[in-house]
Amino acid sequence: MTVLFAGDDWGADHHDAELMDQAGRTLARARLSEGAAGMAKLHALIGEHAGAGDGEDELEVRIGIETDHGPWVTALAAAGYVVFAVNPLQAARYRERHVVPGAKSDTGDSHILADMVRTDAHQLRPVADDTDQAQAVKVVARAHETLIWERNRQTDRLRYQLRDFFPAALDAYGGLGLDSADVLELLGRPRIRPLRRS
Repeated sequence: MTVLFAGDDWGADHHDAELMDQAGRTLARARLSEGAAGMAKLHALIGEHAGAGDGEDELEVRIGIETDHGPWVTALAAAGYVVFAVNPLQAARYRERHVVPGAKSDTGDSHILADMVRTDAHQLRPVADDTDQAQAVKVVARAHETLIWERNRQTDRLRYQLRDFFPAALDAYGGLGLDSADVLELLGRPRIRPLRRS
């Protein structure tokens, strides 16, 4: 089983997240906007570092966050992640043990939260996801996550095909993102053949 650990330091309008492996190595950091777009970015980030559910290995994601309620926490639990509500005082004590005094930062907090769920999960409280609201959100959240991971796999396949058969398209469209609507529309158009003169 692959286990990934994430710290989510939430603010009024964004989340600073860090993803960590079992050895404590930082895999990725990202600033996520509040709402569906930010959640989509988080799913994509996790999928990128977990093989996007390739079926060969079971995946468990443990996330530490300093709250136990709200739509964001409900969506995390509904997506199947193990969410730990970390008391801010616990996080502060953990920070004092491991970080130079006065070095508090949002990215540092997300690192602390990820490391806490990696090393001290047995002392943390998991968020319950069995409420009626959580069950109602679960189907949509899992479908959302699955669609994002599938989009990433399809985009990677498209990139490999273009690299082999149409590398100029990568140069022309690569900066826009191969999954953007404009690029997909251009690539989907049939080739225009010149008219034959009689």
